[in-house]
Parts: sequence; structure tokens; C-alpha cells
Amino acid sequence: MQGHIRGFMHLDNGQESIPAMVADSIRKTDLKHSYYREHTHAIASGVPAEKVMAELFAKVDGTCKGAGGSMHIYDVDNNFQGGWALVAEQLPYAVGAARSILLDRKLDLVKYANDDRMAIVFVGEGGAQNGRMAECMNAAAKEGLPILFLVIDNGRAINTFTPDVAQNSNVFAMGKHYSVPGCVVDGQNVEDTLRAGRAVTDYVRSHGPAILQVLTYRFTGHSPADPEHERGRKEEKKWARAEADPIKIFEGSGSMSAEEIDTVKAKTKAAVKAAVDFAMKSSPPPADLGKELEYPDAPNTDYNQRDVPPAFAQTTRETVDPAALAACNEYIAKLHADSEAGKITIGDAVNLAILEEMVRDPTTTIKAEDLQAGSSYNIPKLTQQTFGSLRASDEIIDEGHFIGKALGEGLNGYRPIVELMNTNFGIYGLAEISSAGNTYATTGGQFKMPMTIIGAGGTAPNQALGAEHSQPFHAYVMGIPGLKIATAASPDAAYGLAKSMIRDDGPGILFLPVKMMKEVKGSVAKDQCMPLNKAAVLHHASDAAVSGKKAVTVLTYLHGVKESQLAIQELTANGYDVDLIELRSLKPLDVDTIRASLKRTHKLAILDESTKSGGVGASISANINENCYYELDAPVLRLCMDDAPVPYAASMEKVVVKRASDLVEGVKKLADNKF
Repeated sequence: MQGHIRGFMHLDNGQESIPAMVADSIRKTDLKHSYYREHTHAIASGVPAEKVMAELFAKVDGTCKGAGGSMHIYDVDNNFQGGWALVAEQLPYAVGAARSILLDRKLDLVKYANDDRMAIVFVGEGGAQNGRMAECMNAAAKEGLPILFLVIDNGRAINTFTPDVAQNSNVFAMGKHYSVPGCVVDGQNVEDTLRAGRAVTDYVRSHGPAILQVLTYRFTGHSPADPEHERGRKEEKKWARAEADPIKIFEGSGSMSAEEIDTVKAKTKAAVKAAVDFAMKSSPPPADLGKELEYPDAPNTDYNQRDVPPAFAQTTRETVDPAALAACNEYIAKLHADSEAGKITIGDAVNLAILEEMVRDPTTTIKAEDLQAGSSYNIPKLTQQTFGSLRASDEIIDEGHFIGKALGEGLNGYRPIVELMNTNFGIYGLAEISSAGNTYATTGGQFKMPMTIIGAGGTAPNQALGAEHSQPFHAYVMGIPGLKIATAASPDAAYGLAKSMIRDDGPGILFLPVKMMKEVKGSVAKDQCMPLNKAAVLHHASDAAVSGKKAVTVLTYLHGVKESQLAIQELTANGYDVDLIELRSLKPLDVDTIRASLKRTHKLAILDESTKSGGVGASISANINENCYYELDAPVLRLCMDDAPVPYAASMEKVVVKRASDLVEGVKKLADNKF
């Protein structure tokens, strides 16, 4: 096999009792979340060894069509979601998966007689020291989730002895504070591990969360990339192979005869050879597969055509309290009345979209902080009061935690919405957002990820929120593959984009302007989705300005829309004008609309709510240079934040944050060729 497996390889030698337990106690219908050392867990869960080997060989017949590799073994048929590469990140995803089981039972959407499914999540004892573990035990206990935390304790956190970095390695006892029971078993004894596995899984299926810590020994290093597999471990390994090899211990237990053991070994060798032969014969994946797996839904999808099964309406009527549903529908009618009067705010428009989508589709859920109170801008108002705490959950103050739980629900049939009190707090969830963007591709298109993140944030003039609440989080996430990023500076855009993003089968973030949430009012197009790949031309430069070469194309978004509209008044009064384009889609970028405008003006200014280095404007400028270079008569003018934290004091803020006056000056310079 040498030369056929690319990248990292994390082997499981010495820890064979755990896949034996999985094969014995975990069912096909159970939801499994493994980690990067997942090959044996996958095979024990029913994933064909041939497909696992083909994935290791990066072949098209692999579990993920060669897109995942050694660290990403997934199989939808066996409910196996393995290979989360960031240590401990699988924990909240598994909690979300366990919640999906409760949702299935409540909504009766998945038909299982006497449904006693459970979720199981694998984590090393080093990974269990991660703060996610405590958060997940709290969440699992609070909701009585059917989840088993299986802690694989080989005594090493990567290569470091765990006691050297952990005050307490007894992970099984950590759940006491949350009333999560735990036990520990010698994993070198296969029969003891099987007995413990049966007892613990029986408990989880009938009572709720539990921890099983399995003491093992890993014969190999963390991976072949590190030298630890030999460094200082010769005597240790000599002892382990003689005294702690679970296979040898089992062979000596008398549970099987020598003939039976020989038969099993022969079958195993034959299975390995067959898997290798299968992988060798399989073809490499097509070169364009990676691009094909960028988004589950194409950017030009018409979400108005995405219907839900008729039975979903009946499900909503059966599972939502009639009085609560009536109150919700009454409130929806009130918001539409506000819209017809041109008085609906951006926050209320998003709230309206969310309420309508949750009534429309019972698989739609929402997570937020301060949810009962409607958060800061009424975005999740009435969601919990209407749909209950299982579909609308108040969360602990850790955005990474509940974004992770949302991802777990999304992987298992639901459409989770995450409301961020301020988009800057999404920094806590960057690992989870990155995984959401990668999931569809790395699973070979098996698992979609319909997760929507919505929040207000950004940087407005005179915001007075300080550096930590004024960061351009939209720029931070621009580089995450597979993620659609939208912005809305008006109620109609907020409503239409929110509905589309909720219906999209991939992950997306809708950014809203914090300083405009309540002050900007307008109307929405009832029940109409907006495309997730289109910009909006808000103002056309006059023909006179174009012919007089006094017109400039202006690209902006969020608070820049308001500042640009203020600038237009002064510009037109002085003989200048602009094509004002709102970038409602930061990714994918609507280059066609921009190009059409540049064919008129031939000059471009970007009023950008992010920093000069690594900002949105930098990315857009590069794109325009590549695709519209010959339409430009001047360099692209970027009016963006300086590479400095946003100060609290208004007098200092003026130096960092660009506003209408800066745009007026910039447009004049471009139009007059004084750049």
C-alpha cells in the first residue's frame, strides 16, 4: 500500500476492543460521530471495508468519492459521520445529532417503531479536556439527550502523556457535576469492554447521557508524520505487546478455540486483501469533482420553487399548541400589516421570515441567546413561545457550542437557524463555521448542511461600540469554501434573503447592519424569496452624468448603503452621479451586474465595511481586475477601514471608519481623473 495513501494516517492498533464494542452494541440506525482515527469505527459500524480502503487511496469508489481521505470517512447509509479533524469539534455536532433524535420523536418524521436510537461520539482523553466536553455534558443533561460519550484513553494527548497536562484524567467522573453517570473499563480486555458497552448503551437508550472511558494502549504514534512511534518507546512497546495486546489477551481467554481463531484470522486477511484489490482497481475521481461539490445548491437556485411535503402542514398542526400557533399567525398578520404600511423594520422582517418558515416546515429550528426575550432586534421573537424549547432553544453564552449543535442537527435532517446577538461573536464559532462549509465536499456530497446564521453587526459611523463589537466578521469568513454570504440593508432584502437562505441546502450567513436594524423601515414582498447570488442596483447614474464622464460605479453593503445614499444627494447637486450597487451577495459575487455598470461608467469605487488588508474590498478588487479590467479607465478606489481597531470615541473613529463624506471626495477624484 506504500505510495497509495496520501496525507496523514492515524492508526488504531492496540485499541481493537472499541470497534468490537461498536459492532456489538451500536446499531445501524444509531448516529455515530467519530474523529480522525475512525477507520475501525467505520468498519465496525457496517461501512464496507472496500469503500474505506478506496477512500484511503483517494479513489472514486471510496466512502466520500476520494474527497475526504483518511481523516474523513463518512457513510450516510450507516449513519456514520467520522473524521472530524479538529480535536473535540465532533462533540457539539454529536449533541446536535442526539437532539435530532428527540425532534424525530416529537415530530414523528422518521418512522421507527419503539424508537430507542442513540448518538455515540468518540473522543480521546486529551480531547475530553477541551471546554466543549463540559458544555456538551451540560447540554446533554439539561435535555436528557440519548448520547454516549465514549472516551478513548490511551494515556497520550497526541504524544504528550495526558497526566502531564491534565489535572484529572478520570473523564468518566467529570459528569458528576451535571448528573451524567460514567464508568471506566480496561479496554485491553475485550470481553469486559463488551459487557460495559452493553450496559452503558442500554442505559443511554432508556435514561439519557452517559460516559464510558475505555483504557487502552496505542501501539503506533499519533501519525506516521511524527517520530514518536519509535522515540523512547521501545521498552514500553515490548511490554505492551507482551502484556496489553487486546487481541492476544482475547486469544488466551479460552473464549474461542485455536481452530476458530485461525479461521477468523484467515477471513480477516482475505477481507483486507479484497479491500486493497478493490481500492487498487477503483478509478481516481474526476478532476472537476471538487468544484462540483462546492455548494449543495447552485448559486442560481430559485427558492420560490422549493416546496415542502403537504404532510408537513399537518405535522405543524399536530405538534404545535393550537393557541400558540394562533397567536403566532396573528403576529405574522400584524407584521404584514406593518409591511403594507411601509413600517416594518429590518429586525421584524427577519423575524417574519423565520416565523413563516418555521410554520411552513417543522424541520426548521432556531438557536439563540436571550431567545425568550426576542434578542436585541426581535429576530427570534415568539419562536420559543410558539414552537417550544426543542425547536427553539435558548443557549449558553458560547456561540461555537450552539453553532456546533446546529451543524449536528443540519447533518441529520433539520434546517437549523442560528441567531447571533452580534455577528462579531461568531468568532467563537469559526471552527464550526469552517466545518459547515467543508462538510458537503468532504463527505462526497452525502451530507448536506442546511444551516443559516443570521445576525446584526458591522461598522457604522458614530457606532460607539468599540473594537470588539465593530470587527468585520464578514471579511473573516470570506475565505471559507462552501459558504454563501449575504447582506441586507433593507427590510425587503432581509426578508427575501432570509427565506432563501433557510431553504438552501448548504450553510450560509446573512449579515445585517446593527445601526439600521430599527431605524430603517419599509415593505416586503410577501412569501417571496430573493436570489442568493445577485446584487441590487439601487440608483442609476443619469445619462447626462454618464455622457459627461461624471459617473462612477459604487459598490457597497450594510451601513455603506445608507452612507452612499447620503452621498448621492451632495454628488448630484454638484453634477456628479453614481450607479449604486448593493452587494447583497458577497459570495458568490455578482460580477455580471458590476460589469454591466462599468460598461457605462468605467470607474469603480468600493465603500467597504472591512479593513484594507484582507478585507472584502481587497477580494472584490482582485475579482474585478481579473474579470473587468478592460472596462476600467482608472484604478479601483477602495474606501475601507484602516488596519486599526475601531476606537470608541467618535473623534478617533473618524480616522478609521469611512463615511458619506469620504465617498463624495472619492467619487469626485475618480470622475475628475485626480486619482
